Amino acid sequence: MLVFSFNSVMGGMALRAGGDGDRFAFWHRAALAGQAFLPGFWLCFSLSFARGNFRAVLRSWRPTLVAAFLVPAALAFGFRDQLILLTLASEDHESVLRFGPAARALAMIGLVASVLVLANLERTFRASVGTTRWRVKYMVLGAGVLFGTRIYTLSQALLFPEPSPAMIVVNAGALGISCVLMAVGYSRSGLMDLEVYPSRAVLHHSATLLVVGAYLFVVGVLAELVSFLGGPNSFAAQAFIVLLGIAGLAALLLSDRFRVVLQRFISRNFRRPEHDFRKVWSRFSRDLSGVTGVEAICAKVSRLIAGTFEVLSVTIFLMDRHRQQLVAVSSTSRTGGDSPESPELDPAVSGRIVTDLRGTGRPFDLDESGAPWVAAVQALTPVQFAHGGHRWAVALMSGDRILGLLVLSDRVQGRIYSQEELDLLGCIAEELGARLLNQSQGEELLQAREMEAFQAMSAFFVHDLKNAASSLNLTLQNLPRHYDNPEFREDALRGLAKTADRICQLTDRLGSLRRSLTPALQGNDLNSVVESALSTMGAAVLQGRNLVKNLQPVPQLQLDGEQIRSVITNLVLNARDATGAGGQITISSRCEASRVQLTVGDNGSGMSAEFIRNSLFRPFHSTKKQGLGIGMFQSRMIIEAHQGTLLVESEPHQGTLFRVNLPISTAPGPAESAA
Repeated sequence: MLVFSFNSVMGGMALRAGGDGDRFAFWHRAALAGQAFLPGFWLCFSLSFARGNFRAVLRSWRPTLVAAFLVPAALAFGFRDQLILLTLASEDHESVLRFGPAARALAMIGLVASVLVLANLERTFRASVGTTRWRVKYMVLGAGVLFGTRIYTLSQALLFPEPSPAMIVVNAGALGISCVLMAVGYSRSGLMDLEVYPSRAVLHHSATLLVVGAYLFVVGVLAELVSFLGGPNSFAAQAFIVLLGIAGLAALLLSDRFRVVLQRFISRNFRRPEHDFRKVWSRFSRDLSGVTGVEAICAKVSRLIAGTFEVLSVTIFLMDRHRQQLVAVSSTSRTGGDSPESPELDPAVSGRIVTDLRGTGRPFDLDESGAPWVAAVQALTPVQFAHGGHRWAVALMSGDRILGLLVLSDRVQGRIYSQEELDLLGCIAEELGARLLNQSQGEELLQAREMEAFQAMSAFFVHDLKNAASSLNLTLQNLPRHYDNPEFREDALRGLAKTADRICQLTDRLGSLRRSLTPALQGNDLNSVVESALSTMGAAVLQGRNLVKNLQPVPQLQLDGEQIRSVITNLVLNARDATGAGGQITISSRCEASRVQLTVGDNGSGMSAEFIRNSLFRPFHSTKKQGLGIGMFQSRMIIEAHQGTLLVESEPHQGTLFRVNLPISTAPGPAESAA
């Protein structure tokens, strides 16, 4: 504003010069030099005024801002002699002042900068709602008057080569008016920080560019016509253009076809209903698409309601299920400088509100209601404007369930809500209630699935511990009878040590249950893994069973040895439980083409085809009285995570054979991600 003032003072000094061309040129050059600083300063202002993310915006505009500061300054001070040119007319030898190339370049830069300033301020104003818009309105309006006038005067400087004293007066008048408007704006907002986050939409969505573009186009066409018909001093040419415009307008007004088109346009765009429900719902659906989270939905809806009904303060209270009280989650009257704590109603008051509003989905006049809880709601939604009308409220419901309360206050001009608007508000509240319920149920479902996954993983962990405990139990059962056998004691001690080590490994993995099925692939010999699993179980575990091993040489595989050991342990223990004393368990391995096959079979009780199809690989389905029913489910997930397959062949009383197929070259893939 100081630069604008300097520019205006220099223009006034040029006017006082009168017919002295040299003095007029001197002061006018000084005014143009001050004008060179306007683009940079005001672009910075337009990008930072009331914006919460102004630092990031300034960084993205850094090249433009540097050019806005340096290029005009270079033109004004580096080409000072090319700003105002003093020439002699050939007819009467009088001196004539004309804008030089540098002045025209400055005018072009100033014109572009003015358009950008207005476009940025327009985006800020569009993004503001409620009391924030009320605070910034006069500031934006003052800048609009100032730079709208600049666009006019700079376009005149580009069209006509001679400096016009009238343009200096117009700029000075616009500066005075804008100062008054900005003073009103500062009286409303003071030094309070406002946080507005404009959309990142490109500038071609700006109404400023549309209006300025249309204006410059019309001015350019008229200037060309005037120039063609005799120049700016030809009164006859200007009068002819005006009369031509009036005649064309009259012809349009008298045209039946134009009248039909105009009536159709008015019926579509200036409709009889106060609100076009199709456009409201279309905007409602479009703006809420992709919005997730209860607070984000409420913030978006409160802005939509504020814009639709021209209400400055829209507050949404939602029921906190844990504390059983209504909490304000969104309000258009709160800004970044307000307290971060959300206003909340007392649980007793919240309970009375829910009781009174259950089954009533119609909006009601909050200030006319005689309910005992109204005073508490009014205290949390104070009226900021004496002429803002009554506060209205509507319950947010889904069926008979009260989800929250929507309160509207401070309506522009205090207008009374019509029945049509109340119906629309009720529909919006009903839709919002349905969306909030869906969001809440979606979050509950997600939590339930996470808990289910955690329980399944925990069950895997418990299952491995159960296998280890089973090995210990069998060893302890056989220890009294075979304690005098040195070989048995040595084998039992070795088995106890390995089982304890196994339990320690499982305990270490407890903190990463969610990732426990992601294989840590490294080179392993499958036969060594089998021998390690059998050694860990110990001979006492298979006491009374005939174990037959046929492990052929196989190539080294990329395996998670710990997980594959868990699968082998589970298959062998299942075979032991299915055979009983005197049964036979066979373990074999061999290489087939591009895979290695490991088989674990027994001659035990077997399984029916129906059980294999419907229950074997389903979690928590088991034929054992003490079984958890997750061993085979976990085993198949581990094998599939290794990009292998787990097949089963069995018949009742004919035994069972499990085939584990593992690829020779294994790398992490989709199966691992799925696991």
